[in-house]
Amino acid sequence: MTTPEAEQSQAPRPEERLEQAVRAAEQALIEYEIAVETFRVEVENFGRLHEQRLGPLYARIEELDAEIAEAKAARTGDPEDIRRAEEARARVLPIPGVEELLHGWMDGQGLFPEAAAMLTDQAVRPPERVRPSEQARKLYRDLARKAHPDLAQEEAERQRREEFITRVNAAYARGDETLLAELAEEWAAGPVPPERRPSPAEELYARLEWLTQRKELLTLVARELEDGAIAGMLRLAPDDPDALLEEIAARLRTDIEQRETTLAGLQGQG
Repeated sequence: MTTPEAEQSQAPRPEERLEQAVRAAEQALIEYEIAVETFRVEVENFGRLHEQRLGPLYARIEELDAEIAEAKAARTGDPEDIRRAEEARARVLPIPGVEELLHGWMDGQGLFPEAAAMLTDQAVRPPERVRPSEQARKLYRDLARKAHPDLAQEEAERQRREEFITRVNAAYARGDETLLAELAEEWAAGPVPPERRPSPAEELYARLEWLTQRKELLTLVARELEDGAIAGMLRLAPDDPDALLEEIAARLRTDIEQRETTLAGLQGQG
C-alpha cells in the first residue's frame, strides 16, 4: 500500500511531457538540418562542376554567335544586322569582377588556359568531386548529431559547439574526409556536455516556438534549393551526374561545330 506522499513522488512533473516534446523537436530539427545541409552541399558542388565543365562551352557559343552576327552585318551593311551584332558583342564583353563570377575560368582578357584547354579536349586539372564520399557523409552526420549547438543549454557550451560545427561544415563542404575524421577524434576527446537541467514550462514553450521558426526557415531554404536549375539537373541523374554533364557537353560541342561551320561560310562569302 502506497502513501499519498509516495504517490505524489511517483506522479510525473507537470512539465515532463513538454520537456519530452522539446527533446523530440530538437532531434527532428537536427535531422532536418543535416538533410538540408547535405542537399545544399550537393547542389553547390554540382553547380561548381557544371560551371567548370560547361561554362567554357557556353562562353564559346556566345563568342561564335557574336562573330556570326558581326560577319552578317559586315556582309549586308543592314542597320538591323549591325544592331544585332552590337548586342551580341555586348553580351560577351568583359565586365568587372568576371573572374569571381565565373570561379576562375576567365578574366577581363578572356578564357584562362584551363578553360581553353577544355574546349580543345586537352587534359586539364580535374574539377572537384560532385559530392562528398559516403564516409565523409557518415562522419558529418555523426558529428552534427553529437555536437549540434541546439543540444546545449548553457551559452558558453552553445558557442563552443557553434564554433566546432562551423569547422565541421567547412570540412564537409570540401569533402575533406581526413579532416572530418580528425574532428571526430577531437570531439570525442573534448569535455562531456553537462546534463540538461529541468526547464520551467514557460521556457519550454519558448523553445518549442523557436524550434518551429527555425524549421520554417530551413523549409524556405530547402524549397529555394529544390526550385533551382541545378537541383533540377541533379534530379535528372541523381546516381550519375557526371554522365549528365558529359551528355550536355557533347550537345554543346555539336552546337559549337555547327556555329563554326556557319561562321566559316560567312567569312568565305566575304
